[in-house]
Amino acid sequence: FTGGEVPVTKLSALQKVLQSDFFNCVRDVYEHVYETVDIQGSPDVRASATAKATVAAFAASEGHAHPRVVELPKTDEGLGFNVMGGKEQNSPIYISRIIPGGVADRHGGLKRGDQLLSVNGVSVEGEDHGKAVELLKQAQRSVKLVVRYTPKVLEEMEMRFDKQRTARRRQPPSQ
Repeated sequence: FTGGEVPVTKLSALQKVLQSDFFNCVRDVYEHVYETVDIQGSPDVRASATAKATVAAFAASEGHAHPRVVELPKTDEGLGFNVMGGKEQNSPIYISRIIPGGVADRHGGLKRGDQLLSVNGVSVEGEDHGKAVELLKQAQRSVKLVVRYTPKVLEEMEMRFDKQRTARRRQPPSQ
């Protein structure tokens, strides 16, 4: 093709996307955001802000939420959640289980699938599992966690661990 022209096959593919149910849903979300977000300014400013808000809404729905702070009291019964992952497993550290009736469950601020970013101001991103556990154990009276909800990544990590466990079970014992 020559400069500025788009091949018919690409135009046809674009037309299918623009007529799809998915695109119609995205357009509906954009229009809803445009009507509900109170932005002052020119039409260009409103359109740009609406586009950014729409992208943020989809990102949040996909589990790419913004970090949030959760503060839990430290009691004799522990914090009421389990973590998995870490540098040695080539993965972030995640909340893998909320113990029913435990502190975290009663507080309600943590979710299974939250990525643990810091404990009492100390980053655990890129750290090993043991460091995160030690920071949680060292906490006095309360623990302040910074977490981000990313359940899809946790699901992928759990599937990878399950495959590794299954592969190890199938290996014949070494002699």
